[in-house]
Amino acid sequence: MITETSVGALYIAALFPSLLVVALFVGLIAWHGVRNPLPKPPPIPLREKLIALKDLTPTVLLIVLVLGSIYGGYATPTEAAALGVVGSLFFAAIEGKLSLRLLNASAEATARNTALLGLIIFGAYLLNYILTIINVPQALAGLISGLPLPPWAIMCCIIGLYFALGTFMEGFSMIITTVPVVFPVVVALGYDPIWFGVIVTMLVEIAQISPPDGTVMYVLQGMRPKGGPITDVFAGVMPFVLAYLLAIVLLMIVPEIATWLPSVMG
Repeated sequence: MITETSVGALYIAALFPSLLVVALFVGLIAWHGVRNPLPKPPPIPLREKLIALKDLTPTVLLIVLVLGSIYGGYATPTEAAALGVVGSLFFAAIEGKLSLRLLNASAEATARNTALLGLIIFGAYLLNYILTIINVPQALAGLISGLPLPPWAIMCCIIGLYFALGTFMEGFSMIITTVPVVFPVVVALGYDPIWFGVIVTMLVEIAQISPPDGTVMYVLQGMRPKGGPITDVFAGVMPFVLAYLLAIVLLMIVPEIATWLPSVMG
């Protein structure tokens, strides 16, 4: 919304980068498994595996309903969200969990979150408007684009800025406070806005698991059954942070990983 970039194009552009990250994670886990083999578990019958997957069916169908309608061009992101709500109500009714109490709680949570996000987005637009009026993005874009550095070096500085901010800022706050200033610079350097949107999203994901303010890490620490110091959690996640950074480096070297599919799908 801040950069007026197509949400559908961003969803499509994120497909291959997400597969790249998953492949790197799987490779990292496989490498760790080879170096630290565990005892082979007893075999599980195929029927039992399939039965265990049945609880994922509603989730998978909702993903197909929401993202499929966007990818197929049948619905806008807002309309797809409405389809997701209808689908959720349908599955809740099938499982016998649909009730007036549930609807009331869902409506209250939606109103609260919508109001909160609305205020944040309003503040972002106000900040963007003020910065534009006083020509801060334009002046900064002109200054940086005129530096005797190649665009990739400046982009590395921007990525380093996000990585540093992620150590003490929440992801959404990072986007709200930095994108209005950084986006004109990135466009002036000749980078694709869709590609930059994917990069920022990945950097925000890294921020969620980067010490010392990795929000997700504190959640995992609270879920540990045997307890222990949170340093164990951060130590365990660092290889995945490095894999995520490697994915960003590959996206900088081969930006078509993110831009090819949107260009083909129009």
